[in-house]
Amino acid sequence: MPLPKPPTKRADMLTDVDFASQPKAAKTSAKSPAKSAPTGSARQNVAAILSAPTPAPTLELVKPAMTPAAAPAAAVNEGSRSARRGNRKTTAPAAAPVAAAPAPIVADKGTGSTGAKPTSPSPTAAPVSHTGPSVRRKRDVGGPAKLFVLDTNVLLHDPMSLFRFDEHDIYLPMITLEELDGHKKGMTEVARNARQVSRELDTLATDLSTRQQVDPASGIALAKTGHIEAKGKLYFQTTGLAVELPVGLPQGKADNQILGVVQALRLQHHGREVVLVSKDINMRIKARALGLTAEDYFNDKTLEDGDLLYTGVLALAADFWERHAKGMESWQQGGVTFYRITGPAVPTLMVNQFVYLESPGVTPWYGKVTEITGKSAVLRTLKDYANSKHSAWGVNARNREQNFALNLLLDPECDFVTLTGSAGTGKTLITLAAALSQVLDERRYTEIIVTRVTVPVGDDIGFLPGTEEEKMSPWMGALDDNLEVLARGDSTAGEWGRAATSELVRSKIKIKSLNFMRGRTFLNKFVIIDEAQNLTPKQMKTLITRAGPGTKIVCLGNLAQIDTPYLTEGSSGLTYAVDKFKGWPHGGHVTLARGERSRLADFASEVL
Repeated sequence: MPLPKPPTKRADMLTDVDFASQPKAAKTSAKSPAKSAPTGSARQNVAAILSAPTPAPTLELVKPAMTPAAAPAAAVNEGSRSARRGNRKTTAPAAAPVAAAPAPIVADKGTGSTGAKPTSPSPTAAPVSHTGPSVRRKRDVGGPAKLFVLDTNVLLHDPMSLFRFDEHDIYLPMITLEELDGHKKGMTEVARNARQVSRELDTLATDLSTRQQVDPASGIALAKTGHIEAKGKLYFQTTGLAVELPVGLPQGKADNQILGVVQALRLQHHGREVVLVSKDINMRIKARALGLTAEDYFNDKTLEDGDLLYTGVLALAADFWERHAKGMESWQQGGVTFYRITGPAVPTLMVNQFVYLESPGVTPWYGKVTEITGKSAVLRTLKDYANSKHSAWGVNARNREQNFALNLLLDPECDFVTLTGSAGTGKTLITLAAALSQVLDERRYTEIIVTRVTVPVGDDIGFLPGTEEEKMSPWMGALDDNLEVLARGDSTAGEWGRAATSELVRSKIKIKSLNFMRGRTFLNKFVIIDEAQNLTPKQMKTLITRAGPGTKIVCLGNLAQIDTPYLTEGSSGLTYAVDKFKGWPHGGHVTLARGERSRLADFASEVL
């Protein structure tokens, strides 16, 4: 430890405030607050204190003595000592007595009172003592790390959930490991997740130190496998716990055993918060009914609220052109007008975001953001697919959002498109029309591949006979309905012409199952993923990474109609894809807001 700097002031320059905090003065004021020593004696006391040797024996004699009356005085003395350290500098030989000054002060306060006897340290004296390490003070302020008890469904939902709790610790009951073992067989997504969790746990449990093998309760560092964001430890249940659950809860059920473990851990760790994490709503309800803390698994949620989802459309202010007229550039290229703007609206824009300006009595203006460079953005006008001169396979846009969606679907530079909206907004129809136009008319893609998640709304009807395409046919009723609408659009071809067109269209459409997508690569294909709201983020990643050169992927879905268990609007794979791809130059998203199916469907979606 380096020595203090040489003194710049003499010790006899002690102020009256510093003098009042000296041991003799504190002892005198305890008996008679009105009395105080003269200034001359203060100088003599200071000189005596500075020349006195280190009072180590005094520390040992009075360390356990701390009366309740001495605690406030000790706090006052501590503040005065801090003031003295900042205002007075001593020579090197006098540094040790100054550093040991707290001991004599506590000794005087502990033994100076008449009839005072040495007692054990008071609980109120612990915060006053400043001899402990600073780490303990930080721990007291922030509190200890939480202990999260994971339910089996959390691990099956997200195999990497072990490493997503930051500095907090994870506890796995033995019944959780048993349930993982029961789900590991099969080719389903749940079985694959169970096997991945088992591999992660096996990697964590191997190469344990000798101390951990002798005492498994010491925990395993979660960061040992390379997940540096996980700073906590993993604990396994290695001993039986005293469980006291209500009589109405059967002891043999796995959920109730986990509740018993949480209750026992809560009684063992009084100063630590024990939290149950489960995707099962009823499990959380039972835990809260027992007075236990229970939470959902939030790390899989892309957004906390579905209303915060990126819509891909932005309405411009009425004075947009006036506010951005300064320095604006405009030019035409290929029949399209471009505008380069700089102004307050630029930070709110994203690439491939649609903007519009509609005012009463003024022709509406629709555009798309094509480039953002620094503080400037480039906007371009759109092709109006609401006009009968511009159509996709005979289909015209009926509202503003459908026009935006058709501009994305027919853009060869846009490789990934997501469309969301309620039932009847025309997502599937305009996507099929754009796909047929680019496959049969423009020959941009070789064929159309349609797939969807096979999650039934009601009871499952069982196994279906036939080939893969025949098994998927009952799930593709929406595709057949829209193909019928598209085939009926050509009224001049006659019955034989429509039949031939329908046969040609169906020959270019392949229906595939999601179960056989892993490992495939699509070249020059137009891939349509219907009902994408029922996909998990992992399934969505599996499908999007199948795209090869020249392939376009379109995801359709209604986030209000999620049928997959444990999925919500915030954790759906469709929400995940929309949030991650926003602002990418080769991707776009549009939320269709207006229904076009029928007046009955529109009214039902509003009131039911």
